Amino acid sequence: MSDKKRRKPGETREKLMEAALTLVAKERHFASLGIREVTRQAGVVPTSFYRHFRNMDDLGLNLVDELGLVLRRMMREARSNIIQADKLMEESVAIFVQNVQSNRAFFFFMAQGLAGESRPVQDAIRSEMRYFATELANDLRRMRLAEHLSDGDLEMICELTVRTVAFCLADLLVVSEDDDYQIDQIRKRTTRYLQVIFVGAGNWQSRDVAGASTPTDPAK
Repeated sequence: MSDKKRRKPGETREKLMEAALTLVAKERHFASLGIREVTRQAGVVPTSFYRHFRNMDDLGLNLVDELGLVLRRMMREARSNIIQADKLMEESVAIFVQNVQSNRAFFFFMAQGLAGESRPVQDAIRSEMRYFATELANDLRRMRLAEHLSDGDLEMICELTVRTVAFCLADLLVVSEDDDYQIDQIRKRTTRYLQVIFVGAGNWQSRDVAGASTPTDPAK
């Protein structure tokens, strides 16, 4: 029986997605990839592409879904058994950096997608970022560290937090993956950025929240 006949359901789909990420990791921009190039990298015939994806944007959206699963697992790990905001920030940044180092191709794709030419992929990544901002807001409410903030202000602060972490991604991807010193400096710097944000959040006064004149400090 030929290798093609022995392929398991979904195997070709996975090969195509891995091939796209492999090309991205080789500093190819996802928006510049063509179907023939991806199928050649995957070792499958071009016609098999259309059994799994409508076009390259569709493949990109599936990659965003996979990336979302990686990030959700990362968030669950970061917030397990953590009840202090400063520990949540420190642990979240450390886990984010670790995941970037372990999945560099995925995060190259994310960095490209945020400023890429594919509007569907860009919108999907930004939707994932909004999801994480919402999850962070829920965590802060659960820890009773945002009671002095209105929903709108808390949403703004959490969105700023997510954007700050995403910004550090650009720094991580331009340093060598074995440059432990620079990676540690980025981790520490990003943690400090978040601490500054939450010190400011602790002293922010939302006008439409009762008791806003006595804010708490989420960074303590």
